[in-house]
Amino acid sequence: MSDTSVGVNERVVIEVPDFDQLLQALTTRGYEILGPVARDGAIVYDRVTSTSDLPSGWTDEQNGGQYRLKRREDMALFGYAVGPHSWKKFLHPPVQRLWEAKREGNTFRILADSPAPAKRAFLGVRACELYAMAVQDKVFLEGPYVEPGYQARRDSVFVVAVNCGVAGGTCFCVSMNAGPRATFGYDLALTEVLSGGRHYLVMHVGTPLGAEVLRNVRHRPVADPETREADEIVANTAQQMGRQMNTEGIKELLYRNYEHPRWENVAARCLTCANCTMVCPTCFCTTVEDVTDLSGEHAERWRKWDSCFTKDFSYIHGGSIRATTKSRYRQWMTHKLATWIDQFGSSGCVGCGRCITWCPVAIDITEEVRAIREAEAAGLSAAGTDRP
Repeated sequence: MSDTSVGVNERVVIEVPDFDQLLQALTTRGYEILGPVARDGAIVYDRVTSTSDLPSGWTDEQNGGQYRLKRREDMALFGYAVGPHSWKKFLHPPVQRLWEAKREGNTFRILADSPAPAKRAFLGVRACELYAMAVQDKVFLEGPYVEPGYQARRDSVFVVAVNCGVAGGTCFCVSMNAGPRATFGYDLALTEVLSGGRHYLVMHVGTPLGAEVLRNVRHRPVADPETREADEIVANTAQQMGRQMNTEGIKELLYRNYEHPRWENVAARCLTCANCTMVCPTCFCTTVEDVTDLSGEHAERWRKWDSCFTKDFSYIHGGSIRATTKSRYRQWMTHKLATWIDQFGSSGCVGCGRCITWCPVAIDITEEVRAIREAEAAGLSAAGTDRP
């Protein structure tokens, strides 16, 4: 539908009225499109069939323990930060049956539960979320044991990223070098521009598949002023972060301060509700449950999300290894920012700020790091050598 061919790493402009053509092109190729929708007082990821499903004209206000939607003064399609959902729920499902077994006489037969994954297009993936997906790729795909279900779902995804035009009150992706511009991991990436009465999308092509899909979408070459305008939007967003975290030497900082009194301070506030791990786009802890019917003829094994904040998570014969709130919060934060680096070669935090927003008592991971760093600098550290 366009006379303009486009290659990888090129930019083009799509007018907003033509954006539905992109969705139609993906649908024609068999993709189920998942993207942002405004529902139940939040922006969540769900099925999208047209631009009318997108949260046009809505934005979100976020702070510690606070989230609400409010109307924008324009009709931006992607004029929000991030909501409670992450793409993890589609790649690493909260509940998944691993297998089922059926009794056959004196033995049983395992019935594998591995249907072919649906082809899905993720629409509206932020830069921090691309980093989160890359972090989970390391966990599930790059170790000695590959998780086949995750790999199958990951391989069937088409990614349309969105460069951020607004920063949330709890965002700190700049501190984690994870945004606000998408730099990898996408087929197409767009920057939404509303200026001078115009509303258009500057689209960057990331893969040959992305270029192929664009052939069925009306587009034109980007002009230099449009490129500058799009780049200025992302640059301005980088200056608007609601939070900051100094990550210099952060692994060693936390290793030196396992017995810092700040852990007691946060334990007095923490509810161990596990909200932070549920909304985190990189947390991957699970538990396994076996169930059977009353006749004993049929059994199933299910994997479900779990959290290191629950007392039972570290339970072994004799009791829980981390029985106190202090030890559980310390485990989460030091794993995310320190031991994760030893395990996987990168931080487990991408600066999306969800754990701050959705904590009922507004515990702020950036503030906890700052408090420990400042106390150590003032000579108030109570460093210990024993790890939990």
